[in-house]
Amino acid sequence: MKTAPLRLTALLFLTPLSALAGPATITIDVDHVIDAVDPRIYGVFMEPIGIHRGGRNFHTLYGPVYDPKSPLADAFGFRRDIIAAARELRITQMRWPGGNFTAAYDWRDGIGPKDQRPKRFDPAWGVVESNQVGTDEWVELNREIGSENVACINAGTGTLDLARTWVEYCNAPAGSYWADRRVADGHPEPYGIKYWDLGNEVDGAPWIMGHKTADDYVKFAVEAAKLMSHSSPDTKLHFIACGSSWYQDNLDWVNWNWTVIQGLYGIADYLSIHRYWGDAKDYYVFLGQHDVDLEQAIDITAGQLKAIAAVRKGPPMYLSVDEWAPPFMGGYLSTLAVAEYFNAFIRRADVVKMTNYTLLTSLLGRDPQTDQTYKTPLFYAFQLFSTHCRGAALETLVDCDTFATSEHYAHIPYLDVSSVYNREAKQVVINVVNRHKDDAIATDIRSVAGTFTGPATVSQIQAPGADNQPYTFEARDSYAPKTESVSPDGAVLHYVFPARSFTQIVVGVDHPAGG
Repeated sequence: MKTAPLRLTALLFLTPLSALAGPATITIDVDHVIDAVDPRIYGVFMEPIGIHRGGRNFHTLYGPVYDPKSPLADAFGFRRDIIAAARELRITQMRWPGGNFTAAYDWRDGIGPKDQRPKRFDPAWGVVESNQVGTDEWVELNREIGSENVACINAGTGTLDLARTWVEYCNAPAGSYWADRRVADGHPEPYGIKYWDLGNEVDGAPWIMGHKTADDYVKFAVEAAKLMSHSSPDTKLHFIACGSSWYQDNLDWVNWNWTVIQGLYGIADYLSIHRYWGDAKDYYVFLGQHDVDLEQAIDITAGQLKAIAAVRKGPPMYLSVDEWAPPFMGGYLSTLAVAEYFNAFIRRADVVKMTNYTLLTSLLGRDPQTDQTYKTPLFYAFQLFSTHCRGAALETLVDCDTFATSEHYAHIPYLDVSSVYNREAKQVVINVVNRHKDDAIATDIRSVAGTFTGPATVSQIQAPGADNQPYTFEARDSYAPKTESVSPDGAVLHYVFPARSFTQIVVGVDHPAGG
């Protein structure tokens, strides 16, 4: 194994000078902690979305996840490959059943004998919902994954009574009407669901069923939370208020959040925002400008949350980014965007305490000809974060060249970095996306509190080109991260990050003060 200086010299020798950007420095200090990384950031979102238009006939739930006729189906009708993947990723919680779907959903349609459940037209997606997967099945799916439930009520066309009785069905002990219905359905013990979304994207006037103004939403949500809490005698409920999802070039979404935060502070533990990564043909717009949009939405909302806690002198209200994803049909560039999402969440570990990737099924690739699933680089990138980045998020200083896509989107660093310290293992995990389209970046990673101990383990996913072509089943055997070992040099670790890459470095730290 080469020593770090020799390895760096070899890489520099083999790399044309024109293919190297300016050198960079990443500074790590295990004594400068932002906050603990909440494991609930490794959650997923799952919604029954039917697409029957434009020659496409596809459903996100029926078939890919629930398919009792499949040879991969378990005793409950769920596909074992999906469950195994979620377990391997150590998914911590799953938000269900929507999404837009929930804004016209009556949970009572999804309980009782399956052959007696009604088929309902779903106005959100324009298909017929069979209701073969309802509350009991969603709970079972979480149980098989080993994840917590995050249930989302209907705050669109739904009523306060619909919200109250759903909690009673899920959480109340036997002896009341809806609790006894759960018992009759074969589930004598309460489910004890703790996390409840108070609606979904209620501000989205152009698309959501039952859109409300911010004031009307707050009135509904306050009363819903009150009734739902009274219906859960043995389980304390944690509410997620419906924050912004309609990002226009004005302050409407900011004002929506202000109204909801002020009206539900002390009632809701979290404010939800949704932020999907925009598509773009321009490489730097895709990997740079869209990241700025994401981080601005988080930072503006985080500032509002911190302001209300400071003024009212009460407990913090946290942020739940409970729908997020890059473009669904993308490839390597979408995977780099996933790494940038997680870097943004980790750097804001003091406020971002829950996130849900859209969708559970999107974590695996699927061959349209054979229906076989396979692990893509996106799966592996998610796995590197969800299995290794558990500990304390660190303040990380990055000094590198920058780029711009416009006057507003300027000074964007080529290196997008986060770091996490695992005190028990005495290890630092450093996550680096090199967004440079063409050039590798030679970097000194410096520890200012203790020396690195080696060897360091490096896992890397590199885009072969600057496009975002979808992954393919035929290339599945080439998608696992490349790995290597690197020896640090005391308090410095030298590494050359290739262009268009995500790299995770796990390295020991000998901290004299014990961290």
